[in-house]
This record gives sequence, C-alpha cells and structure tokens, in this order.
Amino acid sequence: MYAAQHAQAQAHVQQQLQQQPLYEGQGQGQGQGQGWDGAHEQQYMAAVQTDPYAGADPYAQQSAGAFPGEAPDLYATPDAFPPPQPPNQRHLEPEPEEEPEESVLPVGGGADDAGEPVAGGRRAGRGKGGKAGKKKQKKRSGAACLVAAVVILGIVGGGGYYGYGYLKDRFGATEDFAGEGTDETVDVEIPKNAGLGQMGRILKEAGVVASAQAFVDAANANPKGKSIQPGIYPLKKKMSGTAAVALMIDPSKLAVITVPEGMRNSEIYKAIDKKLGKPDGTTREIASREAKNLGLPAWAASNPKITDPLEGFLYPMRYDLKKDSTPESLLKQMVKNASDKYAELGVEAKAKELNLENPLQVITVASLVNAEGKNHDDFRKMAEVVYNRLKKTNDVTNQKLQFDSTYNYVKNQSEINFNLKEAQAFDNPYNTHFVKGLPPGPIDNPGLDALTATLNPDHGGWMFFVSVDGNKTTFTKTYDEHLKLVAEFQERQAQKKNGG
Repeated sequence: MYAAQHAQAQAHVQQQLQQQPLYEGQGQGQGQGQGWDGAHEQQYMAAVQTDPYAGADPYAQQSAGAFPGEAPDLYATPDAFPPPQPPNQRHLEPEPEEEPEESVLPVGGGADDAGEPVAGGRRAGRGKGGKAGKKKQKKRSGAACLVAAVVILGIVGGGGYYGYGYLKDRFGATEDFAGEGTDETVDVEIPKNAGLGQMGRILKEAGVVASAQAFVDAANANPKGKSIQPGIYPLKKKMSGTAAVALMIDPSKLAVITVPEGMRNSEIYKAIDKKLGKPDGTTREIASREAKNLGLPAWAASNPKITDPLEGFLYPMRYDLKKDSTPESLLKQMVKNASDKYAELGVEAKAKELNLENPLQVITVASLVNAEGKNHDDFRKMAEVVYNRLKKTNDVTNQKLQFDSTYNYVKNQSEINFNLKEAQAFDNPYNTHFVKGLPPGPIDNPGLDALTATLNPDHGGWMFFVSVDGNKTTFTKTYDEHLKLVAEFQERQAQKKNGG
C-alpha cells in the first residue's frame, strides 16, 4: 500500500513540475533545454523518500511498516488510541453500552478470564477488563447515593413529627377546647417579657389550652389581652382560649402578693393567708413566733416596746407565689428585700446625720411620712415637719408629733374623722397625740420614695400641714396659718355630713 502511494505521489509531483516552472526563467523564453535536469530529479527523489506521507491522506489509517526505512503505524497496535479524524468529521462518540458482567474482581488486584493483569482493581485495556472496573465504580457510586438517600430520609423522618405539628398549628384549623375547663388545676408560670405566642405554648404544654394559636387569637380579640402580667396563674386543664385569657387579665387571679407602699403588716398577713389558703391568723402567728429567725438586721428590735418586730421590714413590691411557697418563706423574702434596700441606702450612717438615735428611727420616720403624704414633694416636706417637731426648741407642740396616722395604727383603723380629745387622752406608746417624740417603731412598710425623701428632707421650715379637700396637702410654718386651714377643713366636713 505504501509503495503504491509513493508511486502515485511521484507521478503527481512530476506532473506539477511539467506544468509550473521550478526555477526562474522556465517557460519564459529561456529555451527548452533549461527545464528539468538530473540534479533536480535527485533532489526530488530524496524529498519523496524523506516524507512518506507527501501527497497522501494524513487521516487515513496506515499499515505497519514492513521494510526498513518505512515509518511505523502508531494507530494499529491494540493499546493505541483511534486515529484522528478530519476537523469536519470530528464528533463525540456516544459511550458504548455496557455488556453484562461475567465476573467481579476484588478491589486491589487479580486477573480477568483471559489472564490479563489488573491494577488497582481496574483492567488496563478498553476491553472486557476495563468494563468490569467501570462497572464496579458505578456500583460504588450507586451505594453512596443510597446511603445519602437513607440519611436524608432519616433526617426528614425524624423532624417530620415536629414539622407536622408546626404546620398544623400554623396553617391548619385552630384547635380549641370549649368551656371553663376541668376540675383539675395546674399552676402555670409566665416569665417576664413573654409574648403572646410564648404564653400560648406554655399553656399548651401544661394542658390548659388545646393550641397556642387558640390562646393568641383570644388574647388579640380581648381589649386587655396584651396586658397579661408575668407570674404564676392557677388555671384549669382543657380551658378554651377565651376562658384562659379572661382569667389571666384579672389581677386578682394572679398567684402573687403585691405589697403596696405604706401597707401595714396586719394587712400583709391577711393577704398571705388568703393567697396560700391558710386559716386566718396563721401568718401572724408565724411572724410573732419566728421573728428572730427571719433575717432581721441586728438593729431592728432596738426598742422593747415594739408591737411587731417585722413592721417596716416587709418590703413593698410584688411577690410571685410558687407551689412550695409558705408563709415563712414569703416573710423571709420580704425581710431580706427590706434589709438589702436599707443597707443600699446607708440608713445606719444617715441616722447620725439626721440626729436620730439609730437606723430603726430612720425607718420609723419614713413610715410616718408614707402614711401622711401623697407624693414625693409631700414626703420631703412631711419629713421636714417631723424633724422640726422633734427638736428640743419646739415650744409649739412640745416635741409631740400629733400625727393622726399613729392613733389609727393603734386602733387598727384608717379614719380621718375621730374624736381628737379621745385621741389625746389615749395612753399608748405609738399614739403621738399622747407621747412625745417618735413611736417605738414603724407603723407601716415605707416605699423607696418615702425612704429617699426621709434621707433628703425639704428645708423650708415647715411645722404644720393639713389636707383641706382630701387631695392636696398644704404646709405652713406658723400655728395661726394652720388654725385657719383647720377651720376650713372642719367646715368642709360639716357640709359633707349635712349633705351639702
């Protein structure tokens, strides 16, 4: 085949040389004798022998050379790649279909049926061995996909229950119970800063409502639904969302005890008994018996005439009740809050600055201020009245405070109109209409506003005060001014009594 191509190429070249000049001057009047000569033919023959492919199709597959000097055909061996195709005929061949696998070799070595060696579990050629290796690789890829699918299904399945519950609550029909609930009561604690959604979830987990959404819808429909306070609520199981909201917006249903500023211990004891379902007098008896074990500061019981050592030490604030709350635990918490606040304000050091005998007297003054005043401005002026009347130079009241609040404390009442002569004649260490100076101890539990006013009184020289209309307190420096206001007050009271 190669010889025929060589002869064909030689003939083609000769034909071209006959038609075109090989050198300058041929066919241009130089004469026929100057055409092709032997030297040119020898150069041509050398060129033809050097390039065996001259004039041949460069993309035709050639046979292996059989004679010396012939170029070997690199595309005829079993391990060779297929010969290149002309540019206009190059197309991607589809991957051949796999043949059924006759045997599977273990990864890492072995031989196929024909005895051909394998490396790394793959045969070297493109024949049967190569297909087996490719088949094995595809099987591994399929196994990996199967494992991945199982993992994904496990994740989806594991979260499916919760996802279903969320979607049902979010987009499904709202589940709700009907009525006021069962006879079973549970204490549910609503934390601070909880939104309606969080409240609903807490109630659902406690078995109070059927769904969080039922509670949220009911709260949004109620004008007071967003005013629900944190704390512990005694609720029934299986309540409708509307019933749960109606109960929780009622402050009296909240399992808390709120101690207002200026509240007396006697009222606090009753509130604890009521909230904890204890018989009347239970908390008072515990307070009297365990007073020394409730955490009072050492200076608290400095006067032996004190009626109640805890008076003034049950700090005003809100106290959340828990399932294990007891009268004793609540009293300890209240005493601790008061002791901590008094230490923070530095009442021990302030007592000397205010010319008082001990820190207990600071709390006593604050309790009087809280009982007689109505606001912070009143409190500061009221504290000034107390300090001025306690002075030894006071020859108007002769160091008597003459506060109605102290007489009411002794009588356990809150009366504005009472017989003044009877009050002045009533002998009791707490009755400042009868005794000079401060009572033995506080008459209520002062709040922070009254405490700070007591520690920083107004210095206007006030000696008297009266509330003519029952709302605004008027302070005066002289007794004559005070008598005029008292007369006006009595006239108003007489008009009310007569229906005027």
